[in-house]
Amino acid sequence: MNRRRAPKRTYNRREAIAGYLFIGPWVIGFLIFTLGAMIYSLVISFSDYNLATNSATPVGFANYAQLFEDPKVGLALGNTLVYALMAVPLEIAFALFLALLLARVGKGAGVFRTIYYLPKMTPTVATASVFLLLLNGNSGAINKGLAVIGIEGPQWLVDPAWVKPSIVLMTLWTVSGTMVIFLAALKNVPRDLYEVASLDGAGPVRQFFSITVPMISGAIFFNVIVLTIAAFQVFDQAYLLFWRDQSNASPESSLFYAVYLFQQAFRQFDFGFAAAMAWLLFMIIMIITFIQMKFGNRFVYYEGDDNR
Repeated sequence: MNRRRAPKRTYNRREAIAGYLFIGPWVIGFLIFTLGAMIYSLVISFSDYNLATNSATPVGFANYAQLFEDPKVGLALGNTLVYALMAVPLEIAFALFLALLLARVGKGAGVFRTIYYLPKMTPTVATASVFLLLLNGNSGAINKGLAVIGIEGPQWLVDPAWVKPSIVLMTLWTVSGTMVIFLAALKNVPRDLYEVASLDGAGPVRQFFSITVPMISGAIFFNVIVLTIAAFQVFDQAYLLFWRDQSNASPESSLFYAVYLFQQAFRQFDFGFAAAMAWLLFMIIMIITFIQMKFGNRFVYYEGDDNR
């Protein structure tokens, strides 16, 4: 029996050249400003780097040994881990809640999507200034609102127990990027699944956990990985709320890993040690991402998967 040969793909040379030209600036930027910077930071992590003279004295693994000797490295890592455990689930839940609301909006959906996305476009400095007023323990709007219903608000920016929740609140303000991904995933869920479930007597809660969550599990998985990586690199919120005035009165519970790395690099000018810190963070994120990919992928529904 004669088998038909699959037709060979023909590529338009002009289109290929145009594609390479469009992607070229990004590739060049990645090689110079990302990959090149990473390699350079790895080199200086084994040295005592002097910014003024642009010279580096090899010190071997001394900077990496210092990571285990400096107690603030462990403190900053612990603060960052606790923040990640608090922020990522809340961001996922809040973003999904907003996406579910927007998915039910008919007329004017575009207007509401724009309004909900505006906080993402707000400069971080402006957002921090607003939250400094909102989270003021004595005269802040949040505590005044709690007082109306008979609840005494905490000292958000002073009490060590409430420092991380205050940063999480500021993080939730910019959750709209995650919301857009969830909204796109919700739009792709077949409506007939809900109709069949309703005929079988399934209520909204059962439909949510039996249909919605499995069908958007890919988006949930993606957002968890991205938000976890972002949480371990959190800097803007903590720095702007607690460390921008270079005050020593800032609570230790607000000392996140990226903040301490910044202090070592641009206040102590210990670039070798800061580079070693950066590579330690890179390895931690790589390990956590690998674990998430290894085990979390099992709970993701892929359409057309025969092994489900």
